[in-house]
Amino acid sequence: MMTYQETLQYLYAQLPMFQRQGPKAFKKDLTNIRRLLKLLGNPHESLKAIHIAGTNGKGTVAHLIAAGLQYSGIKTGLYTSPHYRDFRERIKIDGQYISKEEVIRFVHTHKGMIETIQPSFFEITVALAFATFAERQVDIAVIETGLGGRLDSTNVIDPLISIITNISYDHQNFLGDTLTAIASEKAGIIKKGRPVVIGESRPETDRIFKFVAEEYEAPIYFAEEMIEAEQLEQNKEFTTFNFSKKDSFNFHYIEVGITGPFALNNARTALAALDVMYEMEIFSPLVVPNLLMAWPDVKKLTAYQGRWQWLGEKPDILCDSAHNEAGLQKVLYALRQMNYPRVHIVLGMVFDKGPEKLLKLLPQGAQYYFCKPDIPRGMKAEDLRQLANTFGLKGEAWPSVRLALEAAKKAAREDELIFVGGSTFTVAEVL
Repeated sequence: MMTYQETLQYLYAQLPMFQRQGPKAFKKDLTNIRRLLKLLGNPHESLKAIHIAGTNGKGTVAHLIAAGLQYSGIKTGLYTSPHYRDFRERIKIDGQYISKEEVIRFVHTHKGMIETIQPSFFEITVALAFATFAERQVDIAVIETGLGGRLDSTNVIDPLISIITNISYDHQNFLGDTLTAIASEKAGIIKKGRPVVIGESRPETDRIFKFVAEEYEAPIYFAEEMIEAEQLEQNKEFTTFNFSKKDSFNFHYIEVGITGPFALNNARTALAALDVMYEMEIFSPLVVPNLLMAWPDVKKLTAYQGRWQWLGEKPDILCDSAHNEAGLQKVLYALRQMNYPRVHIVLGMVFDKGPEKLLKLLPQGAQYYFCKPDIPRGMKAEDLRQLANTFGLKGEAWPSVRLALEAAKKAAREDELIFVGGSTFTVAEVL
């Protein structure tokens, strides 16, 4: 039997992986995942699940919900993607990675099936997650979509509730080049009779969600209409909120272990979803006040990482995996509010997502350290440097993310900021 590392190398070599290879690895239908799951005995059909889609924030919302469920004594499976350092980040039960032995055994047992069906890396990972959650008899599975919704491999489940965090531009080559087209793809996770919670409202996408929800007789809730959320303060570890719902609850000074410019929307969306589950008695062990007691410890409970994460001091070092226009705009606005005398940006990107759209947003006054994430999709550091120069961004190219960060540390004064970003895969190499 293969070792764990040999098993991963087999999967990476055998299966097309979108995160590493880009569009050519994307399977735009559910045929393979349905075949895989049928041969596994359709484990997803036994799962009670929460399904989460959206352009930004879905991973954070998934972790917040999982933390609350775990704290309430509910055995919780959590499936997210991509991973940063360890493949098993994708599949957790009560905040613990599944074992290396479970990964090895699954691949060894089903190697023939894998080689016959030739699924994508994402498809086999989804199948592994569903099979493991069923085998371990989780009480509830929190499932994050990978890309889109309608044709995402996770979209074979019939969830207790669906959540769509927000809609903005990303992966237009797959999902469409208008917000309404993207919303239509995300709305594909809405199921007949199952409630759906929309995290952020905007007129052009809300009408899509209302139309699909009505078609499927699915109760629809808008988090911004349900819950008043006030952000009181934020430091490097916690954000403090007041939450209230008319004729229902008032929670004051709730500490949540997430920070950054996305914290308010993500926390409100997670709370709205949990409240809908409670009010509709979708999952009986749920008590909303108990859930909020989990949120200060969301990182410890769920191994949450990579989003607005502080890595060091003197100089401050911050990373964030925002990689589309809407996400990066919020990140850059937050950085400007911090008023550091100078910002050093360690920047690595992928070449197939239109880096020009992000480069035009970045500040010309920062010092840049261009680098290539260690994946085939990574844009060569020198190519990135030359392209960035056309947008007035100045700096040197470095052979790796680590060397770029070390150069930034040497150049930055103690009162300055080093920011690492541009891609999930750039952030992965500094965690």
